[in-house]
Amino acid sequence: MAEKRAKISAVDPVWTRICDEARKAVRDEPLLGGLIHSGLLHHASFERALAYRFSLKLASGEMSEQILREFADEAYGDAPDLGQAARADLVAVHERDPACLRYLQPVLFFKGFQALQAYRVAHWLWHQGRHDVAYFVQMRTSEAFGVDIHPAARIGRGVMMDHAHSIVIGETAVVGDNVSMLHSVTLGGTGKQEQDRHPKIGNGVLIGAGAKVLGNIRVGDNSRIAAGSVVLEDVPECKTVAGVPARIVGEAGCEHPATEMDQLIRD
Repeated sequence: MAEKRAKISAVDPVWTRICDEARKAVRDEPLLGGLIHSGLLHHASFERALAYRFSLKLASGEMSEQILREFADEAYGDAPDLGQAARADLVAVHERDPACLRYLQPVLFFKGFQALQAYRVAHWLWHQGRHDVAYFVQMRTSEAFGVDIHPAARIGRGVMMDHAHSIVIGETAVVGDNVSMLHSVTLGGTGKQEQDRHPKIGNGVLIGAGAKVLGNIRVGDNSRIAAGSVVLEDVPECKTVAGVPARIVGEAGCEHPATEMDQLIRD
């Protein structure tokens, strides 16, 4: 019975689906076989594939793939939650982004997903006291993907960064579970304070493109921030805010804004 339970626990439907999609992709486009085999099919687990992708994309003349791969393998081996968070992020992208038709797309092609996983490794390094390596990963993630997340920031699971270009998340920011944000979002400070100075984003929040949320303020669960808004004050739960500076303009419009991705403001 124990052996049977072990086999069941080893089943990984997300990784199985990725591998099935990868094999089909190779059949459909043989010239991508090398990329897909090295990036996905060569690896025994999702975590190994993520570590490979992390090292490949962030390597530079200053730090080799081999060294970065050691950091990532150590992180995934020590903290199983990293792999589980990556699975939740992947499913979130597939469910919320109509351009994402397969699980393999974010892993291979979507910089928002890849940048978020790089942040997760940097966050692990930060909490190991390895701050300089974490800063290096932050720097290379910004250079490679155009996404700048301080490694001390806290980000939950099931997060989607759609397009992701120019997203900035500060050191003391907190992002809850099941949050969706589009490109050019900033979770920043308002001055030179050195203590808790960045926003706290609740669960299920939708943040539109170009929105700026500034200061040690809270955005309540299941709220919406309209594109281009500048939020300087707390936002209650289940509300929509818009404008510069942002004001409450109505209810959130649905139970789960980050999942529905409805950004229209209706009368």
